[in-house]
Amino acid sequence: MQISREDVIRFFEKTSDEMNANKDYLIELDANSGDGDLGLTMSKGFAAAKEKVLASDEKDLGKLFFAAGSALASAVPSTMGTLMGSGLLGAAKALKGRESLDAEGFAAFAQGYYDGAQKRGKANPGERTLLDSLKPAADAAKAAAEAGCDDAKEIARKAYEAACAGVEATKDMAPVYGKAFVHREKLHGVPDQGAIAGSLVYKAWTEAL
Repeated sequence: MQISREDVIRFFEKTSDEMNANKDYLIELDANSGDGDLGLTMSKGFAAAKEKVLASDEKDLGKLFFAAGSALASAVPSTMGTLMGSGLLGAAKALKGRESLDAEGFAAFAQGYYDGAQKRGKANPGERTLLDSLKPAADAAKAAAEAGCDDAKEIARKAYEAACAGVEATKDMAPVYGKAFVHREKLHGVPDQGAIAGSLVYKAWTEAL
């Protein structure tokens, strides 16, 4: 199963829907870390990305993801807005010239998204961040593609399951960055809100496909 341009458009619609549906939950979790704006940031940012791709007639998926990433980062120039936008820009680089995605292409998206966010944020998996859902998802997508899975929907499901497992693992991680470090004692047993936002990207893929 190939992922078409229409599937990608639907992915951005579903991502916007998921961020909006989980807005209050992300706000609540983010408040525990000393902030509280993550839900608003993700909802506004992915709404901007969705509107950008809906208004575009671009067939090159790399250019489409670049436009979406730029729109997201411009709409919400916060830390997480920048990281999520950088993830989309990383995916754009990996998908340049493609008009559809096969299994290897989806794996390239997942790796590109992780690489873009990691390069921008300079964090590493295991430090209770967005990366703790993006890295497992990328690894799962790559493993599925290399194992010969050619069903994009199945690969997306495996990536989402891995992202959710990554979220669960953050409950036992100590934060090392920002205000979360100050509130680290009360965060034990609580999932990282950034990792949850990352997992919603892959939930949206399963819904779009």
